[in-house]
Order: sequence, then structure tokens, then C-alpha cells
Amino acid sequence: MTSPTSRRTVLTAALAAAASAGTVASSAAPASAAPASPAGSSALVDNRFWHTYTDWRCGTGDGTRILPGVRPGLVIAAPAGRVDHTDPHTGETAAWDYATWTSPVHRSAVPATEVIASWNARTPAGTWIQIELSGRYADGTATPWFVMGRWAAGDGDIRRTSVDNQGDPHSSVWTDTLAVDDPASGVRLVSFRLRLTLYRAPGSRLTPTVWRAGAMASDVPDRFTVPKTVPGPARELPVPRYSQNIHIGQYPEYDNGGEAWCSPTSSQMIIEYWGRRPTAEDLAWVKPGLPDPQICHAARNTYDYEYGGCGNWPFNAAYAATYRDMNAVVTRLGSLTDVERLVRAGIPVITSQSFLKEELTGAGYGTSGHLMTVIGFTPEGDVVANDPASPDNDAVRRVYRRREFENIWLRTKRYDAEGKVRSGTGGVCYVYWPDRPTPSRQRVLRSLGLV
Repeated sequence: MTSPTSRRTVLTAALAAAASAGTVASSAAPASAAPASPAGSSALVDNRFWHTYTDWRCGTGDGTRILPGVRPGLVIAAPAGRVDHTDPHTGETAAWDYATWTSPVHRSAVPATEVIASWNARTPAGTWIQIELSGRYADGTATPWFVMGRWAAGDGDIRRTSVDNQGDPHSSVWTDTLAVDDPASGVRLVSFRLRLTLYRAPGSRLTPTVWRAGAMASDVPDRFTVPKTVPGPARELPVPRYSQNIHIGQYPEYDNGGEAWCSPTSSQMIIEYWGRRPTAEDLAWVKPGLPDPQICHAARNTYDYEYGGCGNWPFNAAYAATYRDMNAVVTRLGSLTDVERLVRAGIPVITSQSFLKEELTGAGYGTSGHLMTVIGFTPEGDVVANDPASPDNDAVRRVYRRREFENIWLRTKRYDAEGKVRSGTGGVCYVYWPDRPTPSRQRVLRSLGLV
């Protein structure tokens, strides 16, 4: 199979039965304060991320303190307590000191069918973090605290993981997504809050640092097709080209090797576009002689041990943000026009989509879930993409028809090869950018609710 599958396969299957009642989709982007939808972004998306000094002060900490500076962060000051944690993927139990921070309640401008959290953090060896989310429904009832991720940059202390089998009478957590089970019922999440727990080895003076944490909430309606957009000016960004397929068979313990590494391969392309790379020390574990060892590194460091794959959306964003002064979010955009605005400002975008072979001319494959990097647009408005599902690095650059691409990316419902209704991502994407962006980049990111 030349096309990779993604973590969306799980959600697609789970929601197929409810598709006729309304497929959920999600999106959002970080906003520094206001709950209003940003100008230029879909009114179906609401974004709230905490990342400024004021943001952190507005929350409630127990054992945490705010690290001041150009990039304020949350760290452990004095542990609030100690807990034994058994890693379900190793069976090992260890004691950990911890401290917590709980965000204020954010009332979403969009009563939502989906909420996805993402975060940017540093976790030195001997530390890790847990991200939880609790929502409130329109009837005033609340969800439990759902674990949206147990995360560390490495895998020496805990196994980075999502948590299965979480839900309440109205919603379920599918890997990285809190989704209303039956959107047609009218049930909506009207607010949410986050809880961060920072862990370190007992007696250690080390601490995780969390620079950004938040979530995106959305209610994108069912649609097999989306409105056509008018092309803007052409531009193409010099993003490195990497093929996932040259890694087929390598490190099968990470989702069967390169065949399924579309997400980390796409992430690595943009990380290197911004001038960041893993060090020789980072890559020392990779077998000598393998091409592009940084792709193996990205796969290992995005791997979700519960999901069993490298396609966990927030884990990819968190990996990108482990590099110097990088910001990364999982969001949803409303149109290719939004992508064009980012590209014109010099910011490439990683998009998530599912399609049949005949739905994307020139791809040569079909997929139930795939990530690729939009790096530009032709004078005719067609999409220039670095598609990692290519036979080699030279073949990665592709030009895809605009109308086909925007439809497979933005729709929320589709038919599979057997004619069954499946879900689509509804415009989900990753956006990565360096700290202190240029004024033009800052304006575009702010208009889309990302800063």
C-alpha cells in the first residue's frame, strides 16, 4: 500500500455509523485573550490558548510558578504532592512529584461538537506532563476530566500516550479528539478548561516547562463538497522535500516503518524549513547509513504508544515545538484562501485529508488519512504540495488541482471505496512558526487566531 493511514482511521470508523446524523469535525487556533472568533477565520471555529504571562496568572496553580521572560512558561516551584504512576505500556511503577495548573473556564464562541487540545513544552529527562480537558454542555452538566495526552519529548521515562475508553453519556475521546457522539441530537460543548500536571522524579530540581497550552473547539456542518474559492497570488516556499516511502521497513516498532510516517515526515520538512534540525547526539540511536535519519527520529518522537502510530495530531505539534523557539498548533482553517495568506507570509501548512485515488489527480493512491505539506500555489491557483507519499525525495513536490484539493481537505463527509459514508477532517491542519515572527507574519497569524 503506497498511501499511509493515519490516526483518523480510528475516528472515521467510530463515527461512520453516526455519519447520517452528522459528522463531527474540529478546528481552532490559539488566541491570546478574546473569546471572539478571529477575523478571516471560519465562524465555526473558536480558539483559546494560554501562553502569555497574563494568561498563566489568570489560571490556578498548585505548586507551579510562572517563568518570566520573552517566552513566559509554567514550571514546578515546589511539588504539590507525590504519586505512584504505572506506565501501561511498560508495566513499570514509579513515584513522581507533581504540580498542577488549571486554566480559567473558556466560554467558546462556537458551541462545539469537537475539541482538540495541543501544547508546546520542554520535558528534560526525568520529567513529563499530562494534559486534561473538561467541558460543559449547554444544559449545564459537565464532562469528567478527560486525559488528552501523557507526553514527554523522549521515551526514556514514560511512554508517550493517548488514553482510550474515555467518555460520558454524550461524548467520547478518540485518541486526541473529544467528540460529541451524536451531533444531530443538538448536544454541544459550550465551554472548556484545561488542567496541566507537571511531573518530575522525586527530589529532582528539574522541571518541565510549558509555553503554550489550549484547545480548539468547532462545529463544522456535514458536507460532501465545499464552496469554491478564487485563487490569490502565486508563491512557492523553499521547503525541504522528504519521502516517507524510502523508510519502508525501517523501525517497524514505530507504526510499521515509513509507510505510515506521513505526519512526522511532514512535520520534519517544516521544522527544517525554519532552520531547525536534530543534533548528531539526537540521531546517535539511528542505524548508520540510513537516508534522512531525522525522519526516523521524528517518527520515534511522535509515536503514540496507545494509538500505535505516529499520526497523533497534538503529538506532532508538540514535537515541532521541542525545537528552539518554535510554536506549533493543531487548528482548522476555513478555506484555501486562509492557507494562501499564510503561504504569502512565508508560513507553510500541513493539511490532513482522506480521498479515493480518482479524487486527487496525480496522487496515484487513495488513503483513509494522510498528511502533506502545502508549500505554495501556482499562478492558476493550483496547490503545490510536498507529498511524503512519494517514491523518493525528488518526487515529493506535486501540483494538485485546486478544486480537488480544497474539497478533500475541507469536507466532513465522504464515500469510501465500498460506497460507505466516512468522515473527513473538515480542514484540520498543523501550523508551525518561530517565536517573534515578523510583523507581516504576526498579522496573518493573529487574524487567524493563532497568536
